[in-house]
Amino acid sequence: MSASAVHAGPRSLVVVGASLAGLRAVEAARKAGFTSRITLIGDEPRLPYDRPPLSKQMLAPDGPTDPVTFRGRAEFDELGVELLLGTPATGLDPDAKVVHAGGAEVPYDALVIATGAAACGLPGTEGLAGVHVLRTLDDARAVRRALDEGARTVVVGAGFIGSEVASAARKRGLPATVVEALPAPLVRSVGRELGAALSSLHTRNGTVLRCGQAVAAVEGADRIEGVRLTDGTVIGADLVVVGIGAMPRTEWLAGSGLPVDDGVVCDEFLGAGAPGVYAAGDVARWHNVLFDRSMRVEHWSAAAEQGARAARNAVAPEDLRPYSTVPYFWSDWYGSRIQFAGVAAEDGVEIVSGDPAGDHFVALYREGDRLTGVLTLNGQRHVMKYRRLIAQHARFDEAVAFARASATTAS
Repeated sequence: MSASAVHAGPRSLVVVGASLAGLRAVEAARKAGFTSRITLIGDEPRLPYDRPPLSKQMLAPDGPTDPVTFRGRAEFDELGVELLLGTPATGLDPDAKVVHAGGAEVPYDALVIATGAAACGLPGTEGLAGVHVLRTLDDARAVRRALDEGARTVVVGAGFIGSEVASAARKRGLPATVVEALPAPLVRSVGRELGAALSSLHTRNGTVLRCGQAVAAVEGADRIEGVRLTDGTVIGADLVVVGIGAMPRTEWLAGSGLPVDDGVVCDEFLGAGAPGVYAAGDVARWHNVLFDRSMRVEHWSAAAEQGARAARNAVAPEDLRPYSTVPYFWSDWYGSRIQFAGVAAEDGVEIVSGDPAGDHFVALYREGDRLTGVLTLNGQRHVMKYRRLIAQHARFDEAVAFARASATTAS
């Protein structure tokens, strides 16, 4: 793609969302030779920062208190990016090609929507001190302060972020309870059988796990004192962290005419249903041609890759390229690393290495006769091999044979 081809396209690029996806979008546009105006709009007053450490390193007793900022302000100046931070977008007019933000109208020729997702709160706890979600730097600092003060911790939702919070509490020797409404943790992410296997990490490390229970009420006037479950049990708490999922930040698009259904609905090119408009990251629901289905994934690697691809497609619409990927994420609990790649299809799962009751295993998922997913516990050297096989449309029996051959070679 020549520089002249780029200059024949849009004259201005606006990226809404000073997130990882938003950052990669502005970087990719410049790398593609786009020399015209770029504006990056963000609702937080801070420069884009890395979010995975918020529930990992920043909650450790000796962990950092400041975020990992991807680029300094001087670097944005070098890129020629205009920053509108602390300025939430409030509306979009695709016909006029205008983003409404901070009481102003920001015109665009090309637009990348990267507004991410917002953590779901626990109804009835608004304004109650000691109850937090964990999505932003301010959230992480508040949870860290409570842990530093020795808080009795209750986590609502046995997902990955909540489980990392429980792990951080137990590392300090603090009492921790995880409450999960479903019969087993992580059913939607890794399936019932292996969700139950991973949950044994909680019990082995002294965290109380209450599955099949929901929060009926919280106790305390101005500050949290306890959590009452549906079976009537009351758990004393100084800190409650709510980890029951996140909703894509699409409320500001009301009335825009863009298709929204659990995210901004996009095609395989991340096109968002209006001329020059693309979406990336947690807010995007796009057609992943590798699996031939619509997906919305809240993963670091996908956000980075989507942001770059959306921007390249936005500034060079004559050279559209689809975005497809094998989704990948990781989580650290109690000194163990959990990694997952692909899709946890329900047609079958097979343990090909290790023991789910132990501290290491590799499990493969299938859909029909195709390998679609891999889950590892402390199997860092295995997961990327299977991720490549998934991308190559490997048959499930081929993947199992590969696993057996690898085990024979290793022995």
